[in-house]
Amino acid sequence: MAHTFLLEIGLEEMPAHAVTPSIKQLVDRTKNYLKEARMDYSEIIPFSTPRRLTIKINGLADKQPDIDESVKGPAKKIALDAEGNWSKAAIGFSKGQGMTTDDITFKEVKGTEYVFVQKHIPGKPVAEILSGMKDIITSMNFSTMMKWNVYHLEYIRPIRWIVALLDDEIVPMQILDVKSDRISRGHRFLGKNVTINNADDYEADLKKEYVIVDAKKRKSLIESQIDDIAKNNNWTINIDAGLLEEVNNLVEWPNAFFGSFDEKYLELPSEVLITSMRDNQRFFYVKDANGSKILPYFVSVRNGNSDYLENVSTGNEKVLTARLEDAMFFYHEDQKNDIQFYVDKLKKVSFHDKISTMFEKMQRVNVIANCIGKKVGLSDTELKDLSRAADIYKFDLVTGMVGEFSELQGIMGEKYALINGENQTVATAIREHYMPISANGELPESKVGSVLALADKFDSILTFFAAGMIPSGSNDPYALRRQANGIVRIVENKQWNLPLKAMMNQFVGLENDKQVAPQLDQNKEISDIVNFIKDRIVKVLKSDKLSHDIIEAAANGLNNNIKFIFDSASVLNENKNKDDFKDSMEALNRVLRISEKASFKDDELAVDSNLFENDSEKALFDKVNETIDGYFALDARDAYQKLTELPALINSYFDQTMVMAKNEKIKNNHLKQLTIVSNMIKWFGDLNELIIK
Repeated sequence: MAHTFLLEIGLEEMPAHAVTPSIKQLVDRTKNYLKEARMDYSEIIPFSTPRRLTIKINGLADKQPDIDESVKGPAKKIALDAEGNWSKAAIGFSKGQGMTTDDITFKEVKGTEYVFVQKHIPGKPVAEILSGMKDIITSMNFSTMMKWNVYHLEYIRPIRWIVALLDDEIVPMQILDVKSDRISRGHRFLGKNVTINNADDYEADLKKEYVIVDAKKRKSLIESQIDDIAKNNNWTINIDAGLLEEVNNLVEWPNAFFGSFDEKYLELPSEVLITSMRDNQRFFYVKDANGSKILPYFVSVRNGNSDYLENVSTGNEKVLTARLEDAMFFYHEDQKNDIQFYVDKLKKVSFHDKISTMFEKMQRVNVIANCIGKKVGLSDTELKDLSRAADIYKFDLVTGMVGEFSELQGIMGEKYALINGENQTVATAIREHYMPISANGELPESKVGSVLALADKFDSILTFFAAGMIPSGSNDPYALRRQANGIVRIVENKQWNLPLKAMMNQFVGLENDKQVAPQLDQNKEISDIVNFIKDRIVKVLKSDKLSHDIIEAAANGLNNNIKFIFDSASVLNENKNKDDFKDSMEALNRVLRISEKASFKDDELAVDSNLFENDSEKALFDKVNETIDGYFALDARDAYQKLTELPALINSYFDQTMVMAKNEKIKNNHLKQLTIVSNMIKWFGDLNELIIK
């Protein structure tokens, strides 16, 4: 007989952002638990609201399957003593299996007889297995944890009730002072406590008490209600997916409504209006039928029924008006001063007390940006715009608008820059320098904006590392991993050649020349920063679904040019299934392995052709000399092509040459020759990481 199990964890209201990941975590942990418990089921259905995390498991078996297994013990010669009596080893083994020596049999395994017992383990009933779900509940972890009363348990919010039903029977469990029951709670204001008689009745029973427990159905209802409002008023309402998810996790019985605000506030930039509505009040903004301009209306969602919606709308209008009035005040006040006024104020604003002021950061970034701009081929006009943008790009941080609405940093910089007569390229760069603002966020589009974004991120990483504030474990208070990820994604998107180590050394040298460097030793951490950024390259490559060995081979080479590393991984991935790939890689890897036995400095790698003992040495020597000229300036595709011209000569070399010759000079000459080849290979990538099939 198939069974249904219902588990509802009743909580005080959770933060909206935590609801979806929390129910996913509960489902995943339950799947793992049932798998380990060998408990068969057909599906797990999740339900969630701000006050509950619920799963319903359908198709559960009556019990675990029985286990019949043959358990191997010690060898027969150990199990029996000289007189044929059972040894302590045999007796201990049988007892450990819950049996006696009478149950022992002997079986031959690879020519040796061993002790075996046939073991029958009856499966536990499903109710007994499910009672262990208590440990699944208490082991969950969340981004925000709290304790309550005198208890030591940390949880996202206090647990107030637990429903645990196997069909129509309560599954006993207790967490702190809360015992499992069949009593759930309806909507906080519209509903009442509800008795769940059977697990299959859960969704319908809660709906009677004004709770839609299925998050997908609740979300669909919200979308439908908003669409109806839009159609009835001939509006366009673009339903932001993130906002919809947040609103959905704030309500149990959604009811959409709309309100309005004074048209005078339409003077504000649309970003200010949208931020005030969407980010601050969780309202959906409204556009005209063509979707071309914002209208003085908003749509919100109430956690309740349709009674007195006009009062609810009026209350929300008052709250939004207060926010817009503040925004209007700051918008006008900010325009009473020019950009230089705000730039001068940055001289007293700390970037970090161990590093510099924000003004000094802009000076450094100007130097770095000019260096990158020349490297990537910006025109003179673009370099001029870049320099101007770098001179002022943080000025909006000390405006009233950004002080009130921090989400608008960069955005207001662009708006105010245009109002003050800056050209569009400069204004756009000011906005784009923050991009990307998340791991997979939007990238800057303009070349000047991209360079400014890179320069700002390089400066942050260089200075924070130099000040000893290096991310460790999950600790990254200054979001340096995100900054490094941004560098990687921007460079890869623009296909720019930026050798990390050489560039950062150049940045620091230029800052010293211009006398804008911080009072920190930035050089000492550059090698670690290269590895730090390479770690981000690996993360990005993993998201491209490349195999682990190819990623490691590309990232662990001597080359620290971001574009080259991406291209190296791509080239290896393209060629991995070709007929000659295995043989070529094995030959190159053989060089890598043998050259590890040598340790020569770069100025000690002169090969003496007079010490050659066979033609294969000269053939490889001539080919390498021909290839190495300009090799380290090649792109990854051409470098790979050059390397694949070597394996036949390498194989011939190893066939005819005793590398580790008794004569020390000859042996070292061999190792120098192979080290040169090894350096060429490592420049492309660490091919030893490849799994050759």
